Amino acid sequence: MSVQRTLEEWQQAERHVRSRLGDSGTAPREKVFGMTGMEVFAAIFAGDLPAPPIGETMDFVPVHMEPGLAVFQGKPQQRHYNPLGTVHGGWFCTLLDSAVGCAVHTMLPAGQGYTTLELKVNMLRPLTDAVPLVRAEGQVIHAGRQVATAEGRILGPDGKIYAHATTTCLIFDHARSA
Repeated sequence: MSVQRTLEEWQQAERHVRSRLGDSGTAPREKVFGMTGMEVFAAIFAGDLPAPPIGETMDFVPVHMEPGLAVFQGKPQQRHYNPLGTVHGGWFCTLLDSAVGCAVHTMLPAGQGYTTLELKVNMLRPLTDAVPLVRAEGQVIHAGRQVATAEGRILGPDGKIYAHATTTCLIFDHARSA
């Protein structure tokens, strides 16, 4: 598939998702705690739960969720630059943390949550606003009772890998954490 065709498909997917998302905000904890991970994402995509505010701040959006897989899309911009004129490493990390963490979240039953225990990111090449769009794909490697691991990568529409990551997440019951 050509780079231009991939970019157009990604842009179309983003327009479709953004047309359905509600305002950004935080959902009531008791509502989210009663839903499975997949139900949470279905409600976000339907506009029934608010979109997480971090996406607005960092200019990225979830575009696809299925059990064990989360895909986010983002636009590297100058407002994300470090003093050297490339996208700050924190943007890479935040985008990848969202993808790998949400991949874990898709596996959780109602009443369970997670938190990132460890995130390891390798940045392979710089990003600038000359790259119009990137995707972060996160996939679960293992989902146990208390610990889950996932891996992810940031790709450009040309197939280049800009960064990759692994995470370890702690899984917990909401009743014990509230």
